[in-house]
Amino acid sequence: MILKLLPLGSFQTNCYLLGSEVTKEGIVIDPGSDPLVILDQVRQLGLKINLIVNTHGHVDHVLGIESVKRALGARFAIHADELPILEQAPAAHATWFGKESDPVPQPDILLKDGDIIEVGEIKLTVIHTPGHSPGGICLHTDGIVFSGDTLFNFGIGRTDFPGGNHRQLLDSIAKRLFSLPDDTVVLPGHGPDTTIGEERQGNPFLVGYQPSE
Repeated sequence: MILKLLPLGSFQTNCYLLGSEVTKEGIVIDPGSDPLVILDQVRQLGLKINLIVNTHGHVDHVLGIESVKRALGARFAIHADELPILEQAPAAHATWFGKESDPVPQPDILLKDGDIIEVGEIKLTVIHTPGHSPGGICLHTDGIVFSGDTLFNFGIGRTDFPGGNHRQLLDSIAKRLFSLPDDTVVLPGHGPDTTIGEERQGNPFLVGYQPSE
């Protein structure tokens, strides 16, 4: 497996390049900004990028999509429930930074829970984890879960944005992510990695939490 972390932009959003050692096929996960940095790393790794996958549609995760998609001829995939959030991203960028941004392209693929994304011999399972945003997803493969802004190293995603729901987020983590093996490495949308076991034992938002029925 080829795996490259690129912390990008003022929000230090974690963009990941994931590729097959065998076929050199690859995907980009969460190209939040700095498309030239992403494209340079794709070239250095010798990857053929066929797909851009976003864990959700908040502005700090989407502003590199248009340029990367156009340069690489890749398709763009996101959960269907994230479309309203995706449409708000340019306006959110203008509000936060006082300047306009290019529109985010329409998705080519609308993902749903349980979908399988194949990257050469690598298979990623889509896990729908709403709460930070309605269509937030995580991507699970052997020993690794890309958690987006659902779960961080001893933290969780914000729930005060439109479409956020605190209890729903905690339920998503407790029911879906904590069902994964303890040694599963968590690669989040911001900050350092962790493991499911470490978060189950010590995440202050989840210790003692009882998920809803």
